[in-house]
Amino acid sequence: MSEGLPRWADRVLLPLVNLGIALLAAGVVVAAVGQDPWRVLATLLHGAFGTPRGIGYTLYYATSFVFTGLAVAVAFHAGLFNIGGEGQAILGGLGTGLVGLGLGTVLPAWALLPLMALGGMLFGLAWAAVPGWLQARRGSHVVITTIMFNFLASTLLVWLLVGHLKPAGSMAPESAPLPPGAQLPTLHGLLGRAGIDWPASPLNLSALLALAAAAGVWALLWRTRAGYRLRAAGSSPGAAAYAGIDPKRQTVIAMMISGALAGLVGMNEIAGVQHKLLLEFVAGAGFTGIAVALMGRNHPLGIVLASVLFGALFQGGAEVAFEVPGFSRDMVVMLQGFIVLFSGAMAYVAAPLLARLLRAVPPARAAHG
Repeated sequence: MSEGLPRWADRVLLPLVNLGIALLAAGVVVAAVGQDPWRVLATLLHGAFGTPRGIGYTLYYATSFVFTGLAVAVAFHAGLFNIGGEGQAILGGLGTGLVGLGLGTVLPAWALLPLMALGGMLFGLAWAAVPGWLQARRGSHVVITTIMFNFLASTLLVWLLVGHLKPAGSMAPESAPLPPGAQLPTLHGLLGRAGIDWPASPLNLSALLALAAAAGVWALLWRTRAGYRLRAAGSSPGAAAYAGIDPKRQTVIAMMISGALAGLVGMNEIAGVQHKLLLEFVAGAGFTGIAVALMGRNHPLGIVLASVLFGALFQGGAEVAFEVPGFSRDMVVMLQGFIVLFSGAMAYVAAPLLARLLRAVPPARAAHG
């Protein structure tokens, strides 16, 4: 936490100020290239929240970001920087898909879907446990090993799809479709059964799983002894060891939990939308999770809110690129970059000025009274 700022200002006000600075900087760049910043912003907001279909897409993107953002946050509280969410999500999707393909014709949906989620978590857990063990026992830095494991995961998925999981006679590098019982219900499908007309979108029941994961991470980190040990090892390994906590053990545990959370992306993408294993289904959600965790201050509630923001940028940015002539999708990526810059690398640049302004408020009120 920044010195001089109360806790509520550090967690709530400072991120909002940084977001405003990022939007202002992006607006200056947009105006410099000859576009109207207000039109771009209005189009982006309307595309993300102005229609039921847009809201569905925004929350669909946000669901994957919640999983990967929580994965980054758990590792961060243990003093680790896990940037392997992309690879762990790939393995999670692989585990989810393999369980669905293997048991989809044997088990009913109520038994199969939890097993698919468990399979995705176990695959992601196993993939993250190796870098965690290497850091704890061999001194290999987790940043380097998780980067390497991202590439290994992508290559492994290609090898499996091309050489083993692709149906005979098919040229596309993808698996056979999942059986109906292995597919998560969509929001518009459930509302349609209840007689409510809702536009089709990829939003599915994994969104509720994301909220449950956020609540579970909060309870784990701040309401259990295991969470206290994890945070203690992350804050001060030496003090934790003096208190009888093994920092190396906590490193491995944190990475395992982190990988399991990232692996749940498979439920949103494979079980909820694609309904088959295919290449590039993660689509950068693992890397976006880093920005989400930074902006959300590594707190589950902040991560949920930041995920909705980045979901809006993805969905609204697609609408802007379609509706505003001359505005490319790359400019939306530029806006995301500004948010990451001011919410991550320069998160506390505005903190001293904000602290002085807050300290000046009570005397001003007293003088006015």
